[in-house]
Amino acid sequence: MQKIPILDLKPAYDELRTELDAAYHRVMESGWVLLGKELEAFEFEYAASVGAAHCIGVANGLEAMQLVLMALGVGPGDEVIVPSHGYIATWLAVTHVGARPIPCEPDPLTYNLDPARLVALITPRTKVILPIHLYGQTADLTAINAIASQHNLFVLEDAAQSHGARSHGREAGALGHAAGVSFYPSKNLGALADAGAITTNDPTLADKLRHLRNYGSKVRYHHEYLGLNSRLSELQAAFLRAKLPHLAAWNARRTALAARYLTQLAPLASAGHLVLPHVPAWADPVWHLFVIRTTRRADLQAHLASAGIGTGIHYPIPPHLSPAYHAAGWKRGDFPLAEQFADEVLSLPIGPHHTADQIDAVCAALHAFYAGARS
Repeated sequence: MQKIPILDLKPAYDELRTELDAAYHRVMESGWVLLGKELEAFEFEYAASVGAAHCIGVANGLEAMQLVLMALGVGPGDEVIVPSHGYIATWLAVTHVGARPIPCEPDPLTYNLDPARLVALITPRTKVILPIHLYGQTADLTAINAIASQHNLFVLEDAAQSHGARSHGREAGALGHAAGVSFYPSKNLGALADAGAITTNDPTLADKLRHLRNYGSKVRYHHEYLGLNSRLSELQAAFLRAKLPHLAAWNARRTALAARYLTQLAPLASAGHLVLPHVPAWADPVWHLFVIRTTRRADLQAHLASAGIGTGIHYPIPPHLSPAYHAAGWKRGDFPLAEQFADEVLSLPIGPHHTADQIDAVCAALHAFYAGARS
């Protein structure tokens, strides 16, 4: 039986073995492991790739967002609007600076933060809107930016899942005032350990962030701010430099596989068995994940597993129902769309090293499941 994993990182190394091995040896032979030439080069190259003036390499995506909030002075008594549906890291960045996350329900078609619901959530304490570009598709930053401008609010993108995605022809990571990026190994542009970055066009903010990531210091032992130790290592920067030139081609492979899913699964969606991803005309997604929705998720997941097909659930517990936020007093029913999606979403295999035959096999297994349900 063919095994089709939801994620397999080894084929990326097999394809780029020469470049990645050379990156490793280059760093090892330099004798320099932090805040060196590899990081400086990657920051320049990544900023250019998204059309931003500045990139600041940091340790991970959560701290990328946390550092931006710190740099803005966001803290106790402040509010940051976050999506109700998404990974908890976005909320944690807000909580870690002492501010309060204010959940905004998603657009029911795209699963991203719904601009139509934003205005009702804005109060005198609101400082930042923090949308996630979920599953590889950008949130509607044109609408979000317009609202933010009217209310003098900062827009911080969570661009962890959207390397190379576009909105109205512009790259994720350069759509708001700043963006926090994760290069976790499973991302479209993944390091070989935790890694992250911040992009922005604001030179003053960028300068402050370069202090904050390094204990609040740019000159050793001179500490201007209460900073963190959150530095992107030379080794991970070198690996990312090796992968970055291949990102567009790998995203194109994902897009081709997503088109195959959309075509073959359309009859099941038309029959009401599942809900397929929706792509607005202005969006150019990079398909970090291919997420369907079904009310029979557990049975379908078990059926696919029996056929050797891996799946994932992104994300099974809405942040407001996580024990981590128990003290906030949220309860089931407070954010019904987030709760519904948490119960129904299912991620199917998609990646630059999956094959068309594998996607065809997944589609065949889905059709077989629903055919069996009708018989």
